[in-house]
Amino acid sequence: MIVALAGGVGGAKLADGLYRALPAHQLTVIVNTADDLDLFGLRICPDLDTVMYTLAGIANPLTGWGIRDDSFAALEMLGRYGRPTWFRLGDRDLATHVARTERLQAGVPLTAVTAELVAALGIRATLLPMSDAPVATRVQTPAGTLDFQDYFVRRHQAETVTGVVFDGIERARPPAAALRALEEAEAIIICPSNPIVSIGPILAVPGLRDAVARHPGPRVAVSPIVAGRALRGPADRMLESLGHEVSAYGVAALYQGLIDGMVIDEADAALARRIEGLGMQVLVAPTVMNDPDDRTALAVRVLAFCQQIRQEAR
Repeated sequence: MIVALAGGVGGAKLADGLYRALPAHQLTVIVNTADDLDLFGLRICPDLDTVMYTLAGIANPLTGWGIRDDSFAALEMLGRYGRPTWFRLGDRDLATHVARTERLQAGVPLTAVTAELVAALGIRATLLPMSDAPVATRVQTPAGTLDFQDYFVRRHQAETVTGVVFDGIERARPPAAALRALEEAEAIIICPSNPIVSIGPILAVPGLRDAVARHPGPRVAVSPIVAGRALRGPADRMLESLGHEVSAYGVAALYQGLIDGMVIDEADAALARRIEGLGMQVLVAPTVMNDPDDRTALAVRVLAFCQQIRQEAR
């Protein structure tokens, strides 16, 4: 079994590649839930839904999030009633949040609710939230502390990030299924997600980082930074404002001591030796995923890299 840690569109794309490259039941994805929010009385889990829709083959190919060809009649009507519409919820997407909220209010844990939704969409991989307990990313900026979605969606990531806090993280615990999957995994793959606000919260859940750290390997991360820029989202700006090098090396340094291998894009091949100096092996490969074939090709390369690391460790 392979365990992937993921959040956001980039993470969902590689998770989809792994899903295509592996026997479906051999993949478990542990997903960031620190950017979840309550809106219109509904519990919304953006990263879980992005991974779920992507693996189900129904994600909007233009945005990477939401559902393909969705309509927005409900949101438009909410706008007529004076409700905020900056967080774009499509009609079919809304059904997911209604179903989730109903089950959560009935006392069903998020792990079990997610399994129900995944099964309904015909996904045979296992998707797990990083915790059943709520955690909220708060972004510190010169304008004050902002809820993550306020910063990310409503304000279009325009603020400079000076700090990040995971509110409630001390009360969070990983699902037993996540710890069991990490213990049984043949390899752990950190997808090309923002290392600070997508992977960071997962590793901050008490017990999860330790579970990754004590895994005998291979443990491999894929850089979300290519040629000094994030392919999507604010990862590059966050790295810079928080004092980290904006490069694949900067990402590798954040994972130093936790991973055995780093996958970087061909555009960053010159950084390979520096990254190796951090005590990890490096694979240089095309990491930009423009279509499903790219996702599968990268997943195959990453899995082969894991196998290489495993064989060399014997």
